[in-house]
Parts: sequence; structure tokens; C-alpha cells
Amino acid sequence: MTIDLAPGLTTSPIGFGCMALSHIYGGDANDEQARATLTEALEAGITFLDTADVYGNPHPDTDGPAGTNEEMLAPFLAEHRDRLQLATKFGIAGAISGDQRAVNGDPAYVRSACEASLRRLGVEVIDLYYQHRPDPDVPVEDTVGAMAELVTAGKVRHLGLSEVTADELRRAYAVHPIAAVQSEWSVWSRDVEAQVVPTCAELGVGFVPYSPLGRGFLTGTLTREQVAGDLRGSTSRMGENWDANQAALAVATEVAERVGATNSQVVLAWLFAKGREYRLPVVPIPGSRRPQRMIENLAAYELQLGAADLERLDGITDLVQGTRNIIADPNWISSGRE
Repeated sequence: MTIDLAPGLTTSPIGFGCMALSHIYGGDANDEQARATLTEALEAGITFLDTADVYGNPHPDTDGPAGTNEEMLAPFLAEHRDRLQLATKFGIAGAISGDQRAVNGDPAYVRSACEASLRRLGVEVIDLYYQHRPDPDVPVEDTVGAMAELVTAGKVRHLGLSEVTADELRRAYAVHPIAAVQSEWSVWSRDVEAQVVPTCAELGVGFVPYSPLGRGFLTGTLTREQVAGDLRGSTSRMGENWDANQAALAVATEVAERVGATNSQVVLAWLFAKGREYRLPVVPIPGSRRPQRMIENLAAYELQLGAADLERLDGITDLVQGTRNIIADPNWISSGRE
């Protein structure tokens, strides 16, 4: 099973969101166990890995991107590189701390960030290189121009953008073809359907939804206590609106029980159906520390939901309480700048 995410970029139907293999959602994140999970996922057919230079627990005295998620991947890539499609991101230039996040799209920084990622990953070329967030102080044309130079130099094969507006995407695409846009998109995060998704379809740009399972909420397997101590518990949806959003979860569970699938499979199948509706390739990137969860997710690609079930899932958006943004700054996500 494969999807042509972009011309020359064929991936598995879902990717592996490697952020979940680091400390971001609490608990112990062991590198060896993470690579064992990736190995099982690869053998099941998941070949598309998504990471970023900012992911992972920073080394002591680190004042820039942690880089440790990329470092964790390096031994795995050394063994399996020819079977994988590798995506990473740059642009969040400081360690994540509260609501203050440094973003850098300066051309010189683009080049240095790419060299650092290549070194940490232990590879010669990155298949898909994203700008993680637009820099409000640097025109997107300048940033993408520097990214295009990386393609010419053979260090990067395809370019991507994360959390861009439709206007930013058009301006970037005028400089160099964009293979994929990455943004949050799921049954409870649908703001990108207003402008970004239709623009991707118009330009022939693939879409890579992150957090397609609502940061795990939509799976129905989390408890409030589990998320209380990590990033998720501090968000409006999974913090103060935890109880209110059980109504949204109940709809996903209802459909899953009716079709004999899991919640995860149902909400991922909804995304694949949306891809067909908008006529653009969609490759969600859920993540898990449990390989069986990722294998379960992969089966969603073959799950065909009926019109009534899709309509029922469409209604979740009217039940959701709280924003999808994980920080206070509305400009952090594309809909805050549209």
C-alpha cells in the first residue's frame, strides 16, 4: 500500500509521527525501545518517518533546537535508509518554553539548520524538508528561496511547509514547487478546510495531517489523569474542556462500534475520505510508542465508511469545546493568521 504524496515522493498511506517517541507526552522515552517500535512499524509497511529538529529532550545547556529525536533516529536510518521516506523540519529555533517560541526563517539559518539535521540524522539527503512555522519577520519567499537552494545542492529532495495560510502557500509555491503542507487536521480540527486544504488541492500539493487522532483523545484510550502532567493537559480541549468534549468522543466511539473498527481507524478513515472529497493525497502521521497501535492505524486505509457514518463524524466539529492551538498566541496556527 502506497500513496503518491507528490511527484517523485511515494510513501506509505500513513506516516509515523516520531515526536511521540520523545518526552513530549510524558512518561519514559527510551531510544532503544523507540527504535524497536519503528522496526515493527516498518515491517508492517509504515515507511514514512516525520521528525523535526526541535523534537526531543534537550541536552544540558542546549539553547537551540533539541535535536535529540533526530539523533534517536540515526541508527535506525543507518540500517533501513533505502526503505524509508524521511521528513524533518526546521524553523522553531529555540527550546520550547511556555508560550515563547523563537522562529527563524532567515536564509542563512535555513542552511545551517539543514546541515545540523543531516549531521544528527546521519544521512546525505532529506526526502521532505519543512519550514516548521513561518517567520513573521522574514518573507516566506526568502525562506523558500534558501530551501530551494538545498534542493539544487542535493541535500533535500522535496520542500514542505507547516501551518501556513493559503496566501503564504501561494507565495511560496511561486518560488519553488511545494510537495506537502503539514497542519493539524482531524474530525475535531477542521479550520484548514476553509482555505488551506482547497488551495492545496488547486495547486496539487499533498497534505500531511498531524495529530489526526486529536493527540490521542479521539482514541478513547486516555484518562484525564494521564494527560494532566504533560502538554495535552494544559490545552483548552483536554484541560478545562475534558468533560465537555466527551460528547465529541462519544460520536467517534459510536461509529467505531457500528462498523466493527477502533476509534483510531474510524477517524483516520474519515481523513482518507476527505482526501478523496478534495481530490488531494492525504498522509496522516499519528504516533505511538506501541507498535501494535501503529499497525492498527495502518489498517484504516482500507476501511471504507458509508455516507451516513461520514456525516455523523462530520458533526463532531459542532460539539468540540476549546481551540486546537496549544499556546496562547493565535498566530501559532494558520487559522490565527487567515
